[in-house]
Amino acid sequence: MAQPSYKGEQALASAPIGPLMLKLALPAVAAQVINMLYNIVDRIYIGHIPVVGQTALTGVGVTFPIIMLISAFAAFAGQGGAPLASIRLGAGEREEAERILGNSLTMLLCAAVVLTVSFSIFKEPLLMAFGASEETVGYGLDYISIYLLGTLFVQLALGLNTFISAQGKATVAMLSVLIGAVLNIVLDPILIFGLNLGVRGAAIATVFSQAVSAAWVFFFLCSHRSGLRIRKENLRLRAKTAGRIAGLGVAPFIMQSTESLVTVVLNTGLQTFGNDLYVGSMTILQSVMQMIVMPTQGITQGVQPIMSYNYGAGNYRRVRDTFKRLLTVTLTVTISAFLIVSFFPETLARLFNNNAELVELVGKVMPIFFGGIWAFGAQMACQTTFMALGQARTSLFLALLRKVILLVPLAIVLPRVTGSVMGIYAAEPIADFLASATTLTLFLSRRKKLLPAPPKEKS
Repeated sequence: MAQPSYKGEQALASAPIGPLMLKLALPAVAAQVINMLYNIVDRIYIGHIPVVGQTALTGVGVTFPIIMLISAFAAFAGQGGAPLASIRLGAGEREEAERILGNSLTMLLCAAVVLTVSFSIFKEPLLMAFGASEETVGYGLDYISIYLLGTLFVQLALGLNTFISAQGKATVAMLSVLIGAVLNIVLDPILIFGLNLGVRGAAIATVFSQAVSAAWVFFFLCSHRSGLRIRKENLRLRAKTAGRIAGLGVAPFIMQSTESLVTVVLNTGLQTFGNDLYVGSMTILQSVMQMIVMPTQGITQGVQPIMSYNYGAGNYRRVRDTFKRLLTVTLTVTISAFLIVSFFPETLARLFNNNAELVELVGKVMPIFFGGIWAFGAQMACQTTFMALGQARTSLFLALLRKVILLVPLAIVLPRVTGSVMGIYAAEPIADFLASATTLTLFLSRRKKLLPAPPKEKS
């Protein structure tokens, strides 16, 4: 077997797994946490607007499906194109890599125009369909109307940043997210409270912050510092190139867009069997879910290259050792999260709103909603390993299993069977446990075929 010739490859092949996992995962975790702050900080400030905080928080919460769909289209072109560009760079085909970047940029620009126009026309009926009421829809419209004006910036900031990561420039990619997040955190209180703009101030802060991030990413990819350059001649769409980008991008698109479907089903069910108060509780619960899942995703994304590289090199023992450590870490994170949400639900609720009735409700339903989160670490570790080993279809199926195949039907059926709104909250832990058990069972049943042990290991 040929020896790796680059320092990074040598580390993937032979560096101690524990320190290597830490080194690769930290920037990815930081980027995920920073990205999470965009929406979380908005919700925290909005929830504390005097008098109307609870209603405003609920109104902004029902815009989440639209925001997730916009992000999903950025993932479609960005995560579809960046791995292809990285492969071409590795093969020494820089011109082809830059052609992929150019075509991805054009796809992002087209998506921005279509999404801005479409959602701007249908925003009010969509928000009502997503669980808004006559009392909360105004706040949702105030927020999303301004947010949609920044759709282009979201597409460029999220979609193009993947091409910086694809070059191995994890720190630069993290900085592009950090710049926007810090601006958002600083501007939110100034615009929301200082200038008394309320929900509109939060949206303006988000759009401006995304615009700065987008500018940073765009100009970096146009500069000599980047190994991949945006060039005018590569912007013309080529059917073959665009098709390859779309073929790879459909998986992350489906995985992100299904979050919108889940949110719609949960919010409409809570509005039907409950009221605005219950929809507001889901805004808080989903925010806390982001605080748990996104850092864990950073860990799995950072560790994935170790398994992919060594799988390609036939070093299956190192892949197995990495998986065992990853499983230990993800389970530690999710079990710790389970204990925190079980013992301190009202404390977490007060981060977003001080309304006594809402805090009491969240304190009651949060331990139920997160009752299966402790097992979710197993699904994330196994699902990531399937992806790292080139099993993209299996990984996509497992992602759909939890959200679409299990959670959505359970959230529709359980409240009707039980006659209680609590059935909606119970759907989440049931889906988490069943999906995690299925994923772990599937991985263990296929591990010997995927990662065969040499004869000396078997004896």
